Amino acid sequence: RIQRRCETMALVVTHCRSRVVPDPSFTHFICTELTRGYFLEHNEAKYTERRERVYTCMRIPKELEKLMTFGFFLCVDAFLYVFTLLPLRVLLALLRLLTLPCCGFSGSRLLQPAQVCDVLKGLILVLCFSMMHYVDYSMMYHLIRGQSVIKLYIIYNMLEVADRLFSSFGQDILDALYWTATEPKERKRDSIGVIPHFFMAVFYVFLHAILIMVQASTLNVAFNSHNKSLLTIMMSNNFVEIKGSVFKKFEKNNLFQMSNSDIKERFTSYVLLIIVCLRNMEQFSWNPDHLWVLFPDVFMVVTSEVAVDIIKHAFITKFNDITADVYSEYRASLAFDLVSSRQKNACTDYSDSVARRMGFIPLPLAVLLIRVVMTSVKVQGALSYTCVFLCYLGLVTLKVLNSIVLLGKSCVYVKRANMEDKLFEKPSTSASSSPQSNLFKVDAHLPTHVLFNFVQLLFTGDSNADQVPATPCREAPEADEVKHRTPKKDLLEIDRFTICGNRID
Repeated sequence: RIQRRCETMALVVTHCRSRVVPDPSFTHFICTELTRGYFLEHNEAKYTERRERVYTCMRIPKELEKLMTFGFFLCVDAFLYVFTLLPLRVLLALLRLLTLPCCGFSGSRLLQPAQVCDVLKGLILVLCFSMMHYVDYSMMYHLIRGQSVIKLYIIYNMLEVADRLFSSFGQDILDALYWTATEPKERKRDSIGVIPHFFMAVFYVFLHAILIMVQASTLNVAFNSHNKSLLTIMMSNNFVEIKGSVFKKFEKNNLFQMSNSDIKERFTSYVLLIIVCLRNMEQFSWNPDHLWVLFPDVFMVVTSEVAVDIIKHAFITKFNDITADVYSEYRASLAFDLVSSRQKNACTDYSDSVARRMGFIPLPLAVLLIRVVMTSVKVQGALSYTCVFLCYLGLVTLKVLNSIVLLGKSCVYVKRANMEDKLFEKPSTSASSSPQSNLFKVDAHLPTHVLFNFVQLLFTGDSNADQVPATPCREAPEADEVKHRTPKKDLLEIDRFTICGNRID
């Protein structure tokens, strides 16, 4: 019986080995590798997510450039305001001061708060422009040109960091000046006075203008170098920015901060390129042929800026699982700033709002551009002054048309994001009684709902625009509604940025 049982077990083991163990030949291994299969549908969620990431990366360039284009024209609008409408507003404020004795004095203020701020901006521009006449651009250019390539590369990096620090702190200096000059007299003041703040603002704008001038001179040296090594090193610095950004953790608000900073840097780079072209064209007696010599370098700089921004944002959104739709929210937040600045109870000027949002302060750049244009273009004779006046009228026309188009597009973006309710809400009692809420109140503005409906009808042809409630009272909104609007409110509350890092104050 034991022998029979052992024979049975041996047969079972032999049969199992014949079924489980394959033929250990090389041919069988090759056939198995060529014919074995697998099923992707067993992990459908994983591969669907990977496909969506690819589609998101493909959508990033389009959505990013939409945001960049809109932000760029916002910077153009704020920059043109300094050359076009600001001088006219200053003249109106001075005319009010001159006619005040004839018309009689009524009220507690000689000038409205907005007019005071306009006069201060005009004085800062005039003083800084006068001080810039003592800075020799040619001497600075030759001093920079005599340095080695590595030293210039280090200087250029230091200038970029210093520019971000100046932009971060400069608007605080200007805001402190505006508030000190317009603070109600009945309030207890704890400031050092208007005059010290004014000199601090003049000193800041002058130093920042010199800093940008050194940047423009360094870029000019790179353009005029024979082997173009410095220009190549400076453009490679943009790609180093990718390494310092894409491997960091980014939240939605941090990416908004970086997008605004990129818009400001792109616009500043374009203005610097204009300054470099003006200086080079002056040296070659405005020969049009030399412009084609500069074109390849200008195209290379612009292309590298765009490529770096696209690659950086594509990988940041990929690594942090952020969809491409977030750029539409960013664009709506910028549009909300533009539309809300047209309100009757707006608390700030739009150019200052752009400065706070993007870190772009137009005053130093405007001072430098006026200085370069006055040096490069000689104005002599009646015909030259006529051309200058026609150029000014052209800039005013461009500013007005740009503002109208931006306002129409902004109304469309705000409506798409369902943010128009925030425009029509009445300010709370505490906010309306606050001096800051009425700091820039201008009675000449239209009511917000009238302006919004008019521009919306003009650009969209929506006949239902007049059905939007004028001033809905929402004293106690529902909890779920407040919760639903929290993410967009976070974007709108971002008012000050530390541009050098990923932290939001």
